[in-house]
Amino acid sequence: MAALPATAAASTVRGACPHDCPDTCALVTTVEDGVALRVQGNPLHAPTAGVLCNKVSHYTERTYHPERLLQPMRRAGPKGSGRFEPVSWDAALDDIAARLSAIAARDPQAILPYSYAGTMGLVQGESIAARFFHRLGASFLDRTICASAGAEALTQTLGGKVGMKVEFFAEAKLILIWGSNSIASNLHFWRLAQEAKRNGAKLVCIDPRRSETAEKCHEHLQLLPGTDAALALALMHELVVNGWTDEDYLARHTSGWDALRERALRWNPQRAAAVCGIPAQQIRDLARDYGTTKPAAIRLNYGMQRVRGGGNAVRAVACLPAITGAWRHRAGGVLLSSSGYFPSDRAALQRPDLLAGRKPRTVNMVTIGDDLLRPSSPQFGPAIEAVVVYNSNPVAVAPESGKVVQGFAREDLFTVVLEHFRTDTADYADYLLPATTQLEHWDIHGSYGHTDVLLNQPAIAPRGEARTNTDVFRALAARMGFADPCFRESDESLCRIAFGNNVDFDVLLAQGFASLDVPDAPFANGNFPSASGRCEFFSPALARQGLDGLPDHVPNYEPAGSSQRYPLAMISPPARNFLNSTFVNLQSLRDIEGEPLLEISAADAVARGIDDRQVVRVFNDRGEYLCRARISPRARPGVVNGLGIWWRKLGLAGTNVNQLTSQRLTDLGRAPVFYDCLVEVQPA
Repeated sequence: MAALPATAAASTVRGACPHDCPDTCALVTTVEDGVALRVQGNPLHAPTAGVLCNKVSHYTERTYHPERLLQPMRRAGPKGSGRFEPVSWDAALDDIAARLSAIAARDPQAILPYSYAGTMGLVQGESIAARFFHRLGASFLDRTICASAGAEALTQTLGGKVGMKVEFFAEAKLILIWGSNSIASNLHFWRLAQEAKRNGAKLVCIDPRRSETAEKCHEHLQLLPGTDAALALALMHELVVNGWTDEDYLARHTSGWDALRERALRWNPQRAAAVCGIPAQQIRDLARDYGTTKPAAIRLNYGMQRVRGGGNAVRAVACLPAITGAWRHRAGGVLLSSSGYFPSDRAALQRPDLLAGRKPRTVNMVTIGDDLLRPSSPQFGPAIEAVVVYNSNPVAVAPESGKVVQGFAREDLFTVVLEHFRTDTADYADYLLPATTQLEHWDIHGSYGHTDVLLNQPAIAPRGEARTNTDVFRALAARMGFADPCFRESDESLCRIAFGNNVDFDVLLAQGFASLDVPDAPFANGNFPSASGRCEFFSPALARQGLDGLPDHVPNYEPAGSSQRYPLAMISPPARNFLNSTFVNLQSLRDIEGEPLLEISAADAVARGIDDRQVVRVFNDRGEYLCRARISPRARPGVVNGLGIWWRKLGLAGTNVNQLTSQRLTDLGRAPVFYDCLVEVQPA
């Protein structure tokens, strides 16, 4: 990156990338005459190193987009039509408050917040918003749509969402990149992996798709979706029978090894190969590499836990470093998430005490399609009468989107959406409220890919009439008579209390980031954050719930090859230039992606009379989706890759890939099973 400008006319403001990515980059925005000219990576922040992905490099294009929402809007046509009329903030907020108050007078649980990681910030995410819904007594939202299966698995194995420090991957001699297209979704880790590769490390990718990352690795194990636990257990089998285990580490720092060892010995490479759809020799070779190379590191990502057995799969992989003693080295171990290291004071931010003893029901965000259509009952409680959506686009991102659309189309459902653009969900709003972008507000961020806290300071004034999420919920609280002083705290004050005395706020103000004090090799001598202080192969907590205390292979709900009607397994990884449904409306990025694509193997295409670039119909009992076929070696026979997540309205026929995915949940963590999905494909 070029030297940051320092002229009388221009200034620079430090910030943080708000998006759902493990890299959590430090930003520097150059501002002149109140206009943000460009957004760059902060060269002083080691994990960012002055580099941004192609998506966030276009952030000014997002902030100054001609279709940016800049004033409140009220619905002026049928739901879903996208017809709105301008309205004043006072008129909008008065009516919203009145309608929410009327519903709350009957039962506040009929009101549901719906939010996720449109921003990862602790302030514009769940601070004043959480206080508002706690004070109201609204239904809780179980925020599980991305990572909760893996999070629960780490917690039940290591004791928390913890792992190796990302910078030490550069020193590893073997790196397993498991369920991750790092080039597209974890760019700054990929830089470290490349450094290790230049220093002689071997890179192995484990992924059902031959991704851009897989192409750049020495080896690629292209297993069937949902078979990762079988592979991990077979690796354990080989570690045991070849004597590649660290018996001293196992004795001192683990629990449940005898039982896990017995289970692993039932998973020889031939058995796992039949389940995974890969050669047994690949498994033996990988086990030899992993058992004999020091230090060996595993970079997991969340794709592999989006199947029925996703939690068990993450548990199985997370056990591997303790079996070989890889944790003894700072460049050994596993990293899925580092977020458990961050000492944020969420109770201070979210104020659950405002519930005042009430215990509202919980609605899982994954099952919003069914739940919006569910009538009142003693089991469910009141029918959902109002939804307030912020930091999310459920009509595009939630599974079985045909039902999600049906639910949001209810004329008797009152819907408020806080947004930057007229997304698929915005089209169903009764009120559409313009939100600030990251360049226009205060926020503070942890990370799940490194161990630095980042502060985001506003670089420019809010455009048009846009307001921060926090200001919207403060205004609603005032109109609904919530006089608690906590609703008057400023955003800067909220940033200060987020980590309290655990992080020096003056350091954050001065340089934009502050590093946590995390040991270089956190589990070299055990000291896991579990109840026992050990890596728990056997989880007593899971056993107490009546679940299997040991990790095991849990087959998909819809295993590849199990259906004659729907013989193809489909996964739906993100298109390289989108981040979930964010950035889809940026023309420069959409031009790169072209159209919604389905990658299909040559063998599967020939069998169905499908030509390259032909429009195809992808379907199952849940719905159908039109997209363009790409005959590609990225897809293995029997598996198709539906790249997402396109906005429905920008697709070929008003739907996207989530028309096909199901609302079933994972074994642990109550998470979605986006990659556990059978389909058939035909020429359209």
